[in-house]
Amino acid sequence: MRSGTASSGLRYAVRRSASPVAWCALSIRCGTRDEAGYPGGIAHFVEHTIFRGTARKSASVISGYLDRLGGELNAYTTKEEIVLHATVLKEDLGKAARLLFELATEPTFPDDEIETERGVVLDEIISYKDNPVEDVYDKFEGMLFEGHPLGGPILGTTASVKRITPEDLRRFVRTFFTPDRMVFTVVADIDEKVLEKRVLRLAEKLFGKEIPSPAPPVRNDNRTVIPGETTSVIPSEAKESSCTAPAGSPFSKTVDKRHHEVNAVIGNRAPSLYEEKDRITAAVLCNILGGPASNSLLNKDLREKNGWVYGVECSYTQYADTGIAAISFGCDKPNLERCLKTLDRILERLREVPLSERFLKAAKKQLLGQLAISSASGEAQCLSMGKSLLSWGRIDTSAETRARIEAVTPGDLQKMARRLFDPASLSRLIYL
Repeated sequence: MRSGTASSGLRYAVRRSASPVAWCALSIRCGTRDEAGYPGGIAHFVEHTIFRGTARKSASVISGYLDRLGGELNAYTTKEEIVLHATVLKEDLGKAARLLFELATEPTFPDDEIETERGVVLDEIISYKDNPVEDVYDKFEGMLFEGHPLGGPILGTTASVKRITPEDLRRFVRTFFTPDRMVFTVVADIDEKVLEKRVLRLAEKLFGKEIPSPAPPVRNDNRTVIPGETTSVIPSEAKESSCTAPAGSPFSKTVDKRHHEVNAVIGNRAPSLYEEKDRITAAVLCNILGGPASNSLLNKDLREKNGWVYGVECSYTQYADTGIAAISFGCDKPNLERCLKTLDRILERLREVPLSERFLKAAKKQLLGQLAISSASGEAQCLSMGKSLLSWGRIDTSAETRARIEAVTPGDLQKMARRLFDPASLSRLIYL
């Protein structure tokens, strides 16, 4: 792998694969938490509408540009980033790369196309609310981070999306779609030195050689944010233990949705991206508790042994200045109390009784296997490289990741269980 920074501030990483398929991604350090001074949901709306026309291509041309090559074009928005990515045959990589940069640097936001896409996003919001599994988690996270930029829904609301204007979209792109906020990553069966030269040549053509002005000051707390300022952390300014999002008070709320199935989320604040040791410990703990395998503690008791739930998981999401560890499950109403009591018992055991070295060794091997299998995908590699460069300014090797996971001890996990799953600090939201 080769990585570096172009003179414009654009960071990049290229990796050679052994596949005839090539992947490229443009990751931009801005997201829902950067919407102060804009209608809510604008980051996600930008992600949708940049496909609706550029200075050189119409919406119809863009929609079929890679399709006719057998390729794919896609994008997604999170609380802290917007990512455009493409999959093509390696001989078409140049076309895909140029298209991604054209979308990010030359969107025109035509009025008629915006209205068309507004209808799509409004329908997405309605559909999202019809899905209780997604809706309950979104509401839980909003309540957990209430009063902080992380509390806003990625999609926005029906009212906020209706307020977004073409000028709002242009201003958002001018503010945040700058080369110093961008990371471009490529995975392809092409010599890495050749790939690097192509990326640098493309960056120079697009942005010139001028180094951009510094990004706006970082804001990590709940102070009023000046419109246009970022609230994301710049990797070089990140500090260990930087959980500065307001703590708020734990809550327990039940909402009568008159659903056949009960949907519940129970969770807490968790380590941030920049709490190096603690975030690894939290990731190991959450995988043991409710990872994708059928032998995770929650799956084993709630689903495999008793059949009370169709699915249960413990997810861990990391942000620049905090994180969220959340246990989610759905069950029939008569099984709710059984699930909650069993959950309480499992969490108490994790807090009070250290895991054995033998158990932890097996759990580490399982997690390392899951990571290796997921990273075998070229697309997953490409997107992960972008996330790492945006977050830390580096890309860890598999050996470095393994060493961090292997360093976790039973005592570390017990300490983390007491931090994440202290009954006095846990919050809960249940849809009945």
